[in-house]
Amino acid sequence: MAEGKWISYLRVSTDRQGASGLGVEAQRYSVADYLNGGRWKLIKEFVEVESGKKTDRPQLEAALAACRLHGAKLVIARLDRLSRDAHFLLGLDKAGVDFVAADMPNANRLTVGVMALVAEDVRKQISSTTKAALAAAKARGVKLGGFRAGAGLSAEAHARSREAIQARANGRAADIASTIHKLQADGADSLRKVAAGLTAQGIPTPRGASEWSAVQVQRVLDRLK
Repeated sequence: MAEGKWISYLRVSTDRQGASGLGVEAQRYSVADYLNGGRWKLIKEFVEVESGKKTDRPQLEAALAACRLHGAKLVIARLDRLSRDAHFLLGLDKAGVDFVAADMPNANRLTVGVMALVAEDVRKQISSTTKAALAAAKARGVKLGGFRAGAGLSAEAHARSREAIQARANGRAADIASTIHKLQADGADSLRKVAAGLTAQGIPTPRGASEWSAVQVQRVLDRLK
């Protein structure tokens, strides 16, 4: 049963299909059938006329940006409407957006499951290698100290971690920027009014809360500078 906020993405391969609406209507019906029931809201629909072989998809990028902005999930009619290229599909994970295909609703879970199994195997290999190295060091007489959080991490590793956190925050600010600018253009002449506008549109804060404050708006604006 569908719950929450959704963005739909429909794709046809030719201008003829796009003009006739036949391919789009069939996909739209599949999406509506999947969402039927539950408590859900379809915020926006994006339609693309592009070959599945191409990875340059302006409308898909816009749909993903809308998902991040509203904290919504992406819903498509069929998995092949995204792409038949496995590398491209796995690359969607980097977009930070959950998606569901109406014809294969468990596909996302399956993908995550497979990736989790691979990650678990890597973790086990790293753990085994680490234990063997520690045992060898102990055998050589090396004194092993207790574990301390952050110990052993290089300055470069700490710097990369901080950079990753900053990049995520900057990316979220960029997603919200156009909405803030539109609110200001429409007369929101204070941080409080912008915060109220973002809250009214159901756009979550960078930390996922439903209600914005003037301070949070200022922080986003500072990042945009």
